[in-house]
Amino acid sequence: MVSYQQKPYRRALMETYGARVVASPSTQTQAGRKILAQNPNSNGSLGIAISEAVEVAAADEQTKYALGSVLNHVLLHQTVIGQEALTQLEMAGDYPDIVIGCTGGGSNFAGIAFPFLGAKLRGERDIQVIAVEPAACPSLTRGKYAYDFGDTAHLTPLTKMHTLGSSFVPEGIHAGGLRYHGMAPLVSHIVNLGLVESRAEYQLACFAAGLTFARAEGILPAPEANHAVKATIDEALLCKQEGRSKTILFNLCGHGHFDMQAYIDYQAGRLVDTEYSTEEVAMALAGLPVVD
Repeated sequence: MVSYQQKPYRRALMETYGARVVASPSTQTQAGRKILAQNPNSNGSLGIAISEAVEVAAADEQTKYALGSVLNHVLLHQTVIGQEALTQLEMAGDYPDIVIGCTGGGSNFAGIAFPFLGAKLRGERDIQVIAVEPAACPSLTRGKYAYDFGDTAHLTPLTKMHTLGSSFVPEGIHAGGLRYHGMAPLVSHIVNLGLVESRAEYQLACFAAGLTFARAEGILPAPEANHAVKATIDEALLCKQEGRSKTILFNLCGHGHFDMQAYIDYQAGRLVDTEYSTEEVAMALAGLPVVD
């Protein structure tokens, strides 16, 4: 729901090509109606939208559902990004000391980081890898590593992941693609092994970093990508402070041309920082399935 309202230009583009876009939670599915009955003003979440999409697909044999993140096969498909980056850096005669990606469900981050992590695990090169998530939905930095459902209505299989609880609904930050209660199993696993550092950032500092990047590079990042931009700028400033030279690679996963209202609101002072509700997460985690 909140992304539907905050990102009208994305919706308009889909409608231009004949799509019908429905805000989630909706009255068109049993899962959506149940959530609206409990909270008529629900902001929605990726977990809720997944529930509705799975329900619609399961009810029609002519409909196929393809998830864009979270599942391990999606992460592996996205590694073409990191493989291309490896080749490009080889052509440039360079190699990253640090790899950074914004992290919601995990596919964008895994896409850039996994090929470099593979080289690290094979003992070829040692790098620092940073996964950056929103402070309003911090599954990696403050979630629990446990078995949970990937959607709110529990229509998906159980997955072991870092989770805030499948019923957790994050605040309506503008980085809609990062508003997910869980994290991909493979990303959760490597964080649990200590191979990856995770950070949580607030949206105001991320938008400030996005404007800095736009004015320096001429590319306006999407709100989601701003999280990686923020961490990259922080690492670059740390290198400057310590007098060290490092190669930093980050994934600019989307442009912000469809998110201009977010930038308008930020520069007008209408955006606020939000933090996840300890009480709400405690309630969501209390509902985790019991797995023997």
